[in-house]
Amino acid sequence: MPERLIVVGGDAAGMSAASQARRRRNADDLEIIVFEQSDWVSYSACGEPYYLSGAVSELSQLVARTPEQFWAQNIDARLRHRVTAIDKSAKTVEVEHPDGTASFGYDQLVYATGAAPITPDVAGVDAEGVYSLNTLDDAETIKKAMTGARHGVVIGGGYIGLEVAEAFRVQGLETTLITAGGGVMNRSLDRDMADLATEQIRRTGLRVVTDSRIRDIATEDGRAVGVDCDEFFPGEVIVVGLGTKPEVALAEAAGIPLGPTGAVAVDERQRTAIPGVWAAGDCAEAFHRVSGRPANVHLGTVANKQGRVAGINLGGDHATFPGILGTAITKYLDVEIARTGLTEAEAQEAGLDVAAATTTSTTTAGYWPTAAKLWLKVVAERGSGRLLGAQIVGGPTAGKRIDVLATGIWNEMDGHSFSMMDLSYAPPFSGVWDPVLIAARKAADAAT
Repeated sequence: MPERLIVVGGDAAGMSAASQARRRRNADDLEIIVFEQSDWVSYSACGEPYYLSGAVSELSQLVARTPEQFWAQNIDARLRHRVTAIDKSAKTVEVEHPDGTASFGYDQLVYATGAAPITPDVAGVDAEGVYSLNTLDDAETIKKAMTGARHGVVIGGGYIGLEVAEAFRVQGLETTLITAGGGVMNRSLDRDMADLATEQIRRTGLRVVTDSRIRDIATEDGRAVGVDCDEFFPGEVIVVGLGTKPEVALAEAAGIPLGPTGAVAVDERQRTAIPGVWAAGDCAEAFHRVSGRPANVHLGTVANKQGRVAGINLGGDHATFPGILGTAITKYLDVEIARTGLTEAEAQEAGLDVAAATTTSTTTAGYWPTAAKLWLKVVAERGSGRLLGAQIVGGPTAGKRIDVLATGIWNEMDGHSFSMMDLSYAPPFSGVWDPVLIAARKAADAAT
């Protein structure tokens, strides 16, 4: 009899784990069953706002691989199968499916349940016309609701909130974005950079309401018509984008230990403390390479890598996950926002003695016709000048510069040595000193 691997959750982490395990072990040696509660596996949730905007024309374009493709690999991907319980002692899972319920034994289990949307506890949140954006089915529902709508409201100013607000605007809806923080991206940026991002986005014409708590969602005949804060904002389509939380209810009920972040605790090979149980993706912790602490970030990049590591190990090889920096990027129309490592506030909270420098520059040589403003903040360790984090707000092409800074932080470079790196230059792309070099040098100067 072959060993059986059960994967709970069929998106990035789960399917990466299943695929890597299958490449190393054939079906005679390892049976793989994936239980996915939705109608889709292996899809890009990050692309959903761009389906709403029309940049992606067909929902199927967001599907990386279909169940049929996995079946051809002898990976038994089962849709509309919801795992309701895990018994770690008996090594079984209970599953609800369209034809009833069933129990399945396992030898190895990958817990890859992802994350769930955070929902505000206010009246009207369950009304028709109020949505969260998590699955492809959610995207399809919201897209249909946008047809003929005049007003849209987005609750939350993070990544999803900004991207949905952009989609509303592109599709012609009068749009209001409401955030309880002092600015957009306030959980990802320091306050000064969040203020810059908010100012630049407001210049595009988006109504951004900050420092505002939702009192309730107003309804008429059971359907949402707007949001009540200190004032009323009309909206026939309301999307709640307050972020996500790790989906750990099954793990907690099964006695699979959670870490200090509230996500499943794992080692560098993605093993939990329970023999035979692994975890990966949004539901699992990761090691932060700068703070040295456990972290839980909900990024497709991390989920795919953690799933790959788990699958390689399940396949009989050896792999470790080296940690994260929390590198992320988004945009609202022509305003790009990116971050990596720790913000100044996060570094101080982690007990690090830091200095920071913020520079203003342009995305190209200043005289180039397409030059756009770029603000760059770099955080460095006091004494050593080691780079700890960076944040960018700016026009087109500004954001991807974060990857150069992430490379320096990943390799524990100090700002002075980083500032002498041999980067490319031509007037259409940057000034002779790229802004990342200048910002890193100034941060190191402030720190040493």
